[in-house]
Formats: sequence, structure tokens, C-alpha cells
Amino acid sequence: MRVEIQPREVRGLVLAAFEQLGASTVSLFDLEEDILIHDGRYTARSYRADHLMAMWFVGLGLVQFYDADGNMLRTINLSKDLKPLKMAA
Repeated sequence: MRVEIQPREVRGLVLAAFEQLGASTVSLFDLEEDILIHDGRYTARSYRADHLMAMWFVGLGLVQFYDADGNMLRTINLSKDLKPLKMAA
């Protein structure tokens, strides 16, 4: 069972998906990342590289991918698509 999804895990997933979606060579140095806060609460992170954008909706555990025109290309459910973490006792 996962307790908390780590931003580094999502970054790796986003980089891999951007590559699959046709972005030119993308590395962590190419990735533009913003944290979104609404009414004082951390709600999302957005990622941009090349002509693509991804949005991680933290509370929902979803990452959605968009092209330059705002068309949704893919949705990843993190609770289903990330491997479980083992917790120390």
C-alpha cells in the first residue's frame, strides 16, 4: 500500500511519457515545473517540456498530459500505475 507519492517518482513518469508522446530529448534540466496553490493549499504540479504539458492533481492522484493546443493526450492514475512502496516496520 502506498502512503505518499513522491514528486521524484512523478517527474520520472512525466519524462518517460513526454518521450513517448514525441518530445525531443527531455531531461530533468529541460523540465519546467511549477507548484500550484489554491486557497493556501498545495493542489497540483505542472510540468512543461518541448510542446507538451502535464498536470499532477495531487489530491486525485492523477497526471494528465496535454499538447500545445490544450488537447488531452493521456491520463495516468498514480494509485494504479505506480508500484507499491514497502514501508519499514
